[in-house]
Amino acid sequence: MDKITIIGIDIAKNVFQLHAIGSGGTVVLRRQLRRGQVLGFFAKLDPCLIGLEACATSHYWAREFQELGHDVRLIPPIYVKPYVKRQKNDAADAEAICEAVQRPTMRFVAVKSAGQQGVLMLHRARELLVGQRTALINALRGHFAELGIVVAQGPQHVGALVQRVMEEEDAGLPPAMRTALAPMVAALLSLGSEIGKLDKAVLAAHRNDKTSVNLATIPGIGPLIASCLSASVPDARRFACGREFAAYLGLVPKQNSTGGKPRLGRISKMGNRHLRTLLVVGAHAALYRMKSGKTQSRLADWARVLLAKKPFKLVAVALANKMARTAWAIMAKETSYNPGFGHPLEAAA
Repeated sequence: MDKITIIGIDIAKNVFQLHAIGSGGTVVLRRQLRRGQVLGFFAKLDPCLIGLEACATSHYWAREFQELGHDVRLIPPIYVKPYVKRQKNDAADAEAICEAVQRPTMRFVAVKSAGQQGVLMLHRARELLVGQRTALINALRGHFAELGIVVAQGPQHVGALVQRVMEEEDAGLPPAMRTALAPMVAALLSLGSEIGKLDKAVLAAHRNDKTSVNLATIPGIGPLIASCLSASVPDARRFACGREFAAYLGLVPKQNSTGGKPRLGRISKMGNRHLRTLLVVGAHAALYRMKSGKTQSRLADWARVLLAKKPFKLVAVALANKMARTAWAIMAKETSYNPGFGHPLEAAA
């Protein structure tokens, strides 16, 4: 049998489909492996190129294969799809991965370490709990509104409602209502405590990561966004420039250009949705300070000039794009933010 040089693997929970080609480009292996057989099979192989679709578990397998001496490359699933022939099945997917990993212009995903995945789990867990807390707050506000009791929006104002549920001597609430809302209040208080613990864990991870600390020097980026950026982008040098990184986050205009006529639309909203959301929220907070005049810098001057001509939210997205490009420069060059570098107004002139 010809020596295996390239393998495409379609990974799943228990069944792994392999498609391997040899040095002559011919198919030398099509095989299914159970989960327990995978590492033993690859331990016996000579070092080769392995292609995997980037997904939740692919980083673990990539690290395991790298320890065995193989060259592992993760491919975004959307870039594999054009190579799937007709019907979709595990064998066709593995063949498509094997074909895609050979392309000279293919873009790959950097393999994350276990520590980086752990930090991202903190962010995902926090996002889930914050969503549950918001749902409980909305439900609590809605039930009180039925009795004409309304408080301002936001978690900081819900304490008055919680207090009324916990005070048994409050005659304004029906006993049945207090019984119904007591479990919701208990869950809300528990969620607040757990979110606080996750916030402390994220802050600790941020302080122990030099890249994250450098990123937090950018206006609009705090420990939460900085730690997520640092963990999500193991190697910023994989992006050729800051605009390419902003495009990866979906913060550049969508193109529909043809015949030499450029047509640009709204931002594409492709790529990492969570990071894009965090950057836009951070840009809103920074822009409020810039608009009020509390921030005096070249970036603030640029934002205020743009605010005079464009809507606030549009400028916030433009600022998020600029923050993403700055973040790429800091990660790629391993430096901190320099407020005087690259005057936005001079660059636009």
